[in-house]
Parts: sequence; C-alpha cells; structure tokens
Amino acid sequence: MSRKATIYSVGIIGLILATIPLLGADNVPFLKWWLMVLILGLGYYPLGAVLFSSLRDRGYIFSKVLGIGLAGFLTWVLVVCGAAKFTSGAVIAVTAVSMALCWILYIKKAEKKTLDLDLVLGEELIFLAFFLLWTYFAGFRPEAKGTEKFMDYGFMAALTRSDTLPARDLWYSAGNMNYYYGGQYYAVFLTKLSFTRIQETYNLMRTLVAAFAFVLPFNLVFHMIREIPRKVKAVPGWIAALGGLLAGAAVSLAGNMHYVLYGLFGDVFKLSGYEDYWFPNSTRYIGHNPLTDDQCIHEFPSYSFVLGDLHAHVVNVMFVLLTVGILYAWMKGIREREEEGQAFSAKKLLLEPAVIACGVLTGIFHWTNYWDFVIYTTAALICIFFTAMYRYRGQAKAVAAATVLQTAEVFVLGTLAALPFTSSFKTMVSGIAFSKYHTVLYQFLILWGLPFALVLILLLAVLIKYLRAYRGPGRFREFFRRVSLSDTFALILGICGIGLVLIPELIYVRDIYENGYARSNTMFKLTYQAFILFGMAMAYAIVRLLLWKGRKLARTLGAAGLALVLLTCGYFGYSVKCWFGNVLDVSGYRCLDATAYLENVYPEDAAAIRWLNENVEGNPVVLEANGDSYSDYCRVSAMTGLPTVLGWYVHEWLWRGDTADLNEKSAEIQTIYTSGDREAVEELLEKYEVEYIFVGSCEREKYGENLNEDLLRSLGEEVFPGGTGETGGAYIIKVSS
Repeated sequence: MSRKATIYSVGIIGLILATIPLLGADNVPFLKWWLMVLILGLGYYPLGAVLFSSLRDRGYIFSKVLGIGLAGFLTWVLVVCGAAKFTSGAVIAVTAVSMALCWILYIKKAEKKTLDLDLVLGEELIFLAFFLLWTYFAGFRPEAKGTEKFMDYGFMAALTRSDTLPARDLWYSAGNMNYYYGGQYYAVFLTKLSFTRIQETYNLMRTLVAAFAFVLPFNLVFHMIREIPRKVKAVPGWIAALGGLLAGAAVSLAGNMHYVLYGLFGDVFKLSGYEDYWFPNSTRYIGHNPLTDDQCIHEFPSYSFVLGDLHAHVVNVMFVLLTVGILYAWMKGIREREEEGQAFSAKKLLLEPAVIACGVLTGIFHWTNYWDFVIYTTAALICIFFTAMYRYRGQAKAVAAATVLQTAEVFVLGTLAALPFTSSFKTMVSGIAFSKYHTVLYQFLILWGLPFALVLILLLAVLIKYLRAYRGPGRFREFFRRVSLSDTFALILGICGIGLVLIPELIYVRDIYENGYARSNTMFKLTYQAFILFGMAMAYAIVRLLLWKGRKLARTLGAAGLALVLLTCGYFGYSVKCWFGNVLDVSGYRCLDATAYLENVYPEDAAAIRWLNENVEGNPVVLEANGDSYSDYCRVSAMTGLPTVLGWYVHEWLWRGDTADLNEKSAEIQTIYTSGDREAVEELLEKYEVEYIFVGSCEREKYGENLNEDLLRSLGEEVFPGGTGETGGAYIIKVSS
C-alpha cells in the first residue's frame, strides 16, 4: 500500500471514529447506511468496471449509485408487476441475487483491469467526509416540516406501510400516488435494506445525495483534467484533484452570483433588496425582486441540501450524475480503443453497454423526475452524435444512421423501463406554450452570466487553437477527431446548460400554475440541471484556462473565473449558518429523527399521532381535516403515511386536475365533522371506507363551534382518548363496522 493510500485509510478510520462525538447514538444508522452503500458499490463493481473501464478507478465510486439505482429498480419492477412484495426480505433477496449475477458474469467474461487504489481510497474519504458533514448539519434541524417536507416524509411513510406498489395516495385515499414517487421509493428501499427507521433515513437519504453530489463531479472532472492535452507531461494528479474538488464545490456547495452581489457585497453595491437578503432569495429573484406577474424559481443543489428537501429533483441528482459519468467514460473508451474510421455495424452499436445503461437510467427518470428524462435523453443524443462523427470521420450516412439508431435505442429502452410507472400514471402536463414573459437582461446576467462567460470563453479558446492548428479540408468534420475529448465533453456540458437556461425564455410547459407562475416549474426543473452541468463545465474551464501555455489572457480569465466561483461557494457557509445556527457548537446537535419536533409543535396531537404509528398496521383510512398546501393541515397523514380522504388541496389539484372532485370531497369532510345527521355521516364514512376519525388541533381550528364532537364520539370506540374543547388533547375514534 502506498503512502497516499495509508493516509487516506487513516482518514477514513478517523472519520468513522468521529461519528461518535458528532452524531452520538445516530452514528449507528449513519454507519449502517455507509456500510450498506459500500457493499452495494462492491456488489455492482463488476458492472461499473465494464461501464467505466476507461477511468482510473474503474467506476468504483459510480458503482455505489449504480447499485442503488439498479437493485432498487429491479425490486420496484417485481413489486409493481405483482411478482414480489415490498418487504425487507424481498429487497435483500433481489439485491443479493443481482450482485451475485454481476460477479459471476464478471469472473467469466469481463476484461480485468487494475484500478488506482490511491484514487479509490481518496474518493471514499471524500464521500464519507461529506456524508458525515451533511448528516451532522441535518441533526441541528432534522424536522420533516416546512416547504414540501410533509409530502416527502408522507410519501416515505406511505411506501413503508405498503407491501404493494404504487402505494395508496396518503392525501387521496380513493387512488394511488400519481406523482414521481421514485425518489422517496429509493429512500424506503434503502431503509428496508438496512433495517433502519424512516424517522432517521429521511435525513440520511438527503445527506447521502449531497455527498454523491460532491464526489461524483470530483471524479468526472478529475479524469477530464488528467486528459487535457499537453506536449510534454500529463497534467499532475494534484492539479486534477484540485480541479475535481472545485467541481464538487461548484455543483453541491456553491450558490449563484446573486449571493455574491446581494448577500456578500450588498453593502457595497446597494442593490435593491440587499438589506433583507436571506439565502432563499437567490432562488427567488426573477419576478420577486421587483415583484412582477412572472414569479420564477431557480433553485440549485446547495439550497436543497441545506433546506432539507427530499423531492424528486433532489434524489435524482445522483442518478443524473451517474448518467453523465457513463457518457463520458463511453466516449473516452472509444477513443482509447481507437475506434476511428471503423465500419458501420448496427449490431455492435445496439449492444454497447453504456448506451443500454443510459436507456435504462432515463427510463428510471420517468418515475423519479420526468423532466430529467427529456434533458438527459437529449444530452445522450448529443454525445452519440459527437461519437459518431469521431467514429465515422464525418461520413454523413454512417453518422446519421448511428445517431438515429442509438438515440432511438435510448428512447425505446427508457420507455420500456418506465412502463410499470407510466401505465398507471396520469400526466399533469397541459401542453406547451410560448413564454409571455422574459427575464430582464441584468437579472439573467446575474444568475447565469458567470457560467455563460466561462463556457463561451472555453469554446472560443478551443476553436482558435483548433483553427490555427488545422487548416486542411473538412474543418467541421475534423473538429470532432482532432479536439481532445476533455475539451469536447466540457463544451457539451456547458452548451447543454446554456440550452436549458434559454428554453424557459422561449417556451414553457403548461400546468395549473398559469397565473403568476407560468414559467416557474419549467425554469425550476431545467435550470436546476443547468446548474449541475455548469458546475462541472466551469471547474474544467477554469483549470483548462489556467494551464493554457503561452496565453496570458486565458490564464487571467481563468483566474478571474476561479475567484468568482470561489466567492459563490461562500453561499454554503452563509446558508448553513442561517438555517442550522452555530454548527461549530457540537452541543447544538439534536438528532436525526424527522418526527422529534411533534411534541413541541403539535403538543395537542403528538401523542395521538404516535399512537397511530405504533398501533395501526397497513393503510386504513384515517379522516382528518383537509387544508391548503404548505400548511399544518394533514400533519397526521404526513407523519404516519396513513391515507386520508383529501390532503393538501393544490398538490392534489396538480396531481389529479379535477377540482370539482376535490371540492366535493372537501365539503363532505366538513359534513362528517359538523353535521348532526347521523345517517348522512355514516353514509359518507362508508363511502370513503373511513376506519379512524382524528380530532385534534387542526380540526378544532377549522370547524370551531360547528365541530360535532358528541356525534363523532358516538360513531365508534374512542381508541385513543383525549379532551374536549379548544384546549383538549386529540382523540381517535375507531368507526364501528
């Protein structure tokens, strides 16, 4: 073992020991998850070694995400098709069998290559460090409350209760989940695999994704920088490592230039709104400052990780990074095997493992975050085209055939992989429209001017270098062969990012948010991915420019870009302090239990909610008062996963699109709680198959004096007794059958 490997190993051991004073008793579920992901990575390493054979670590760090993604996907397919139950036993069996098959096929057929142990241990150290760091932060504010955390935790709770999939919709007991529940599914899949509790794993899942959001960009950009063409020596490993660290920070820790101008230097620039700057402001700028009818959202990973979001777009970060990594390793492998000028072979093209893997992954995106299916199918198309131009030296027919064939393969495989979800999913999209509003130039430049500039500078520098070096015929065709892959791939990432940012300026996908928020969802989902792609492209561009021999202007621009990107990384420290407080004081660490807040926030309801979790099996309907989205209403269904007749109104409006039905249910819930007509109430309870009626703070708040507690108590047995009136505790009635 080398000296580096020894140092990294000691560092890993040190971090494991550090979990005791930092996490206390929570170090047990934390280490369970770390070991579980380590085993998954080792189990799927054979497949990773095939897909990432061109990388120095043979895909070691990517194999962890590969294991999570594919083992979870196989389990999901079997459960949805009725071939298995969603239990810990089934999860373990499917995972173990799939890992065994990976190793059997690898031992028999795969080409064995040595891996860079120093890099592997270094990556493991980085991964563990950021997993621990974010988990420690989460313990300062672990509650699953606020923003959409009720939904995220509620989905997890409902999935945990259900042994069939899709699970019953906790906020619409008459149907199953009609939303992209894949992210929460994976959290529960890992929970069942590790025999841990969702109370802790709600937070562990988001901190796990945050760790991957640093180490995967590190790995990718490290390899890209090592491949920067140089006349004498290859780029030293330490420079590549620094570039990789910059990429990890740019993707997972940085904010945008809005933070720099308003938050960091607000006193200097005196821009409107700087006095009230708070870290969410950098995600709510267009249409919010100044206030207009075009209120948009432009979030990024660091904000999500701090806030504690476990929504579809967040969990899918690790899978989209896996997809990007596969595309790069595939393109790199083709160049290493010197597959240039080869004859066209449809069979060979269709059987390429990387293309097949991309197809399956984009299929998973249908179910985890549909927008990413569209984005990364397009990204795959671009990479396929560039590869075909290299392989076939620009021969038009061969390039067109290869591009169409492999892109169609990705699309078809993605569509087939998604069938267990799409066959029962009702779309929420109402079409595409031209954007009525457009971002004013100064706001556009503040948010995206820096990545635009660095990508365009890199593009210009590469083009100038190429045009000076090659003056022969067929310049366009030769570009794909003569320009290095690292430059090419960085430009693909950057240009894809530019396209994602420009699309909402032209068109948007219509949904229920037409009034005041028309572009909001489209901009949110597209620019979120643009931020990720920009982070890697910028880190590479900066190092590339700094290493540009004999070009002072390039190095100057690279240095300026580095300074600005580092300034945006200050967002991490600022937001952590705002949200978590003084994280340097270990005594401020509370726990990872996402439900620990109940007694403080809902003192009247907490005991009754916990009784339901401890005593009610399966998913019987529990009636509670419905309410508006983002409110305290539906805290019972959210914290137990038990379905209620109607939950957050706007969310179900988005998922179902039938306001008449929702209004009817809302009125009938009110009838149950307030009517004096026993027969009518009993008919409604039977109609909605209600087994338990919950009466607590929200029910008393919503129905007030009209709440007919005497009638409700007469409908069955009071299985959890409570008080009466405004100050009484919550109680639960089990409806007589």
